[in-house]
This record gives sequence, C-alpha cells and structure tokens, in this order.
Amino acid sequence: MFRGKKYKKVAEAYDHTKEYGLEQALEILKKSELKFDQTVELHFNLGVDPKNSDQAVRGTVVLPNGTGRKVRVLVFCKDNNFQAAKDAGADYVGGADLVQKIQEGWLDFDAVIATPDMMPVISKVARVLGPRGLMPSPKSGTVTINVAQTVKELKAGKIQYRVDKGSNVHAPVGKLSFSVAQLVENAKVVIDSVVKSKPQNAKGTYIKSLSITATMTPSVKLDMGLTR
Repeated sequence: MFRGKKYKKVAEAYDHTKEYGLEQALEILKKSELKFDQTVELHFNLGVDPKNSDQAVRGTVVLPNGTGRKVRVLVFCKDNNFQAAKDAGADYVGGADLVQKIQEGWLDFDAVIATPDMMPVISKVARVLGPRGLMPSPKSGTVTINVAQTVKELKAGKIQYRVDKGSNVHAPVGKLSFSVAQLVENAKVVIDSVVKSKPQNAKGTYIKSLSITATMTPSVKLDMGLTR
C-alpha cells in the first residue's frame, strides 16, 4: 500500500512496540499536518464475543469539547414536538414525509432521533438507516420523549459506540486541530465509558489493546494503565 511522505514521517517518529501516554501519543499524531482537519479516534480490541447478545458492548457519551464537526440532526416526531425540536437546533423535523424522502434516496443527515410513537412509521426505512448506524434505538438514547434535550446533546458532541464483529470499538474523540488538553479530556471520557460498559459475562482480559490514530496517520499504542 502506498503511503505518503507525511504518513511515513509520523511512522518513523516513534517506537511501534512501545505504549505511550495520551499526551505523548497525541504529540506524535500532531506531526501529521494535512490540508484537512483529521478526525482522531480511539481503537479498542475487546475480550468479548459480540455474537452473544449479553456481551454486546455499546454506549453513548458526551465529549466535553465536542466532536469538532457539525452534526445534522433529523427528528421524527408529531406536530406537538416540532417547535421544541427546531428550537433545540434540529436541522430536519417531520414524520411520514421524511420517511418518503429517505425511501427516495435522501440521506443528508448524521443522526436521527425519534419519539416512541414514531417508531412504527420509520420502521419502513429501518433497512436503510440500520446498516448506516442511523436507526434510532432506546439503548442509544435516540428513541426518547425528551427530544429537545437529545438534540442539544448530539449537537454538543454526544457520540455512540458499539462493538463490531471483530470485537473492536472505534470511537471519535475530536479533531487533530484540537489542543492536546482537549483531546486528552475527550479521550479519557470515552475510555472511562467503555471500561464501565464491560459485560458481566465477559471473562478474562476485557480490554486487550488500545490505540489512538487520526484519519491519515498510523496508530499509536496507548498505555493500558489508562483502562484501569
């Protein structure tokens, strides 16, 4: 695979066998300066079997310094909640009309919220939203009667994470343009949340590895002491 000069510069700047503290790791990533603002992500490999429903790790957390990107929020609700959703900052609010738009191929949004009474309506597009991680669910807090509060949380930097088929969790913690202190604060909140999400039936080592990376950088191993 072809790697650019800046990627190689970062890759050569540290020991790939060593575990680093968050501050050190982020200073390494910041050596990669590109024309676009890269997203910084934590990557966890967990000692769970995601095939078992009782070991499915998922959660939500509000990043104290936000995600660094504008989140376009779509809200499915009835007329009596329209104004509250709009006042809270929702980009799109509606019902069956928006379902039809989605069926026609419209997907210009990043997060979806629904009131419980709208779930039968949006079930028609579950096969479209589900694979993209956009289907509202009670577990993620996106099926709710508290529409305004949830819109504000998503706009402020609330993220969702869930374990994939390979027992990995990938979670964004901000943009590379953030200060090291901001990224550290965001990352610690996410790590703490994943640690607390350990399934009761998980045996052995829960977090097997932890690393941090940006969009166009190699990953840097993190000190496992951060997970204790």
